Amino acid sequence: MPDEQHPSLPDPAPAPVEAPGPPEADDSHSVLAALRSPRRLRTEALAGLVVALALIPEAIAFSVIAGVDPRVGLFASFTMAVTIAFLGGRPAMISAATGAVALVVAPVAPRYGVDFLMATIVLAGVIQVVLGLLGVARLMRFVPRSVMVGFVNALAILVFMSQVPHLTGVPFLVYPLVAVGIVVIVLLPRWTTAVPAPLVAVVLLTAATVLGAIKVPTVGDEGALPESLPSLLIPHVPLTLETLRIIAPYALAVALVGLLESLLTAKLVDDITDTHSNKTREAWGQGGANIVTGFFGGMGGCAVIGQTMMNVKISGARTRISTFLAGVFLLVLVVGLGDVVAVVPMAALVAVMIMVSVGAFDWHSVHPRTLRRMPRSETTVMLTTVVVTVTTHNLAYGVGAGVLVAIVLFARRVAHFTTVTRLDASDDDGQRVYAVEGELFFASSNDLVYQFDYAGDPQDVVIDMSRAHVWDASTVATLDAIRHKYATKGKRVTIVGMNADSAQRHDRLAGNLGAGH
Repeated sequence: MPDEQHPSLPDPAPAPVEAPGPPEADDSHSVLAALRSPRRLRTEALAGLVVALALIPEAIAFSVIAGVDPRVGLFASFTMAVTIAFLGGRPAMISAATGAVALVVAPVAPRYGVDFLMATIVLAGVIQVVLGLLGVARLMRFVPRSVMVGFVNALAILVFMSQVPHLTGVPFLVYPLVAVGIVVIVLLPRWTTAVPAPLVAVVLLTAATVLGAIKVPTVGDEGALPESLPSLLIPHVPLTLETLRIIAPYALAVALVGLLESLLTAKLVDDITDTHSNKTREAWGQGGANIVTGFFGGMGGCAVIGQTMMNVKISGARTRISTFLAGVFLLVLVVGLGDVVAVVPMAALVAVMIMVSVGAFDWHSVHPRTLRRMPRSETTVMLTTVVVTVTTHNLAYGVGAGVLVAIVLFARRVAHFTTVTRLDASDDDGQRVYAVEGELFFASSNDLVYQFDYAGDPQDVVIDMSRAHVWDASTVATLDAIRHKYATKGKRVTIVGMNADSAQRHDRLAGNLGAGH
């Protein structure tokens, strides 16, 4: 994880909020370099194949959550992956049908029909494009590192929890098969990395169950696979305000949850690969992918953390080729090789996903030594993000709660950094000078009014603000209250030393806020 700083008070001068993404030529060069290198191309292709296999059961499961046919989830994963490979701003990141989006749109299809679901996804994509062009990705700067750590840990836990249903109420032989798969994934890279270990585990366990006629749950048991290609469809919904009233709330939720999960996952991949991605392009690219998905009968989606980690961290993919091939292989597997895919044991995919969750979890963040050194506020923010995300299964709630707790704790901490010092020891010259030091905003300026001796001070009071900064109207209102308290006792207050930004804010608001402000 990068050394992400906690939210801090903004600098008076505007600063760029997002470093420019790598030039498009760099992305193109990366893809071309992979195409020219057989070894690199093999890594990208095999990574795409492993991801495609892992996407199948999850897409089917998410379809069940959304109350639609498995084809809707599978087609969504295909169109999302292929489209984002061209439009996205984060190479090697995987986008597909996701549980977060499935939970949001779950009421739509059962209540209003699949056409309303498709219209919802198209509208969500339009909203994402607009938000992307408006620069919503810049808000990522306000996500503290502790929230990012909590996000990673929570998603690792959710990935593991999603495999538990495949390990309960199943034949006993599932457990040794999962164990063998984990052993292969852990030990094989010590001998060779020519072929991704997850792919070897899938092929090995599939061959063992087929040749040994072992009866265990398979991918085919999760739901029927499609037998035809997706086709362009126009949602048959009335073009009325009533339709907009129905789909708009769901579309907005899909857009926000999808962007949040995608941008956080992109940031995580940036850290793993030590490269920078274009978050703004990723934001509107997600919108474009959802628009395409909606018109091809898919249920929408966003970046998927589990398969992205499988692609980048375990399989070693680094370019858009792996993302594109993941979508292509997914379609080929479910349509052209559906009978073969159907016999893949779920135990093999469970083993892969368990190792993905183990690899994604930030174990350093929960090490006793780290917890002893880490400020309690940081640990509190991280745990809040984890608990809320895991409890609600909603990334937006978890990250929102984590950011809110971080803001509150930060405000409390900064509130104690403001000091008021009396500079002179006597009032023989008829003047009292106070020096105010620190960052003054709603939390730190509340107690400022109590730091002065209104009754005991001489007629002339000077407040030196040369080592302070005024950030909001609350502070200006506090300074007005101080002036008023001295004025009621017939004393005069002079404020000196304000920097340009503070003086501009103070001059604009002083005396104009009213008694209630």
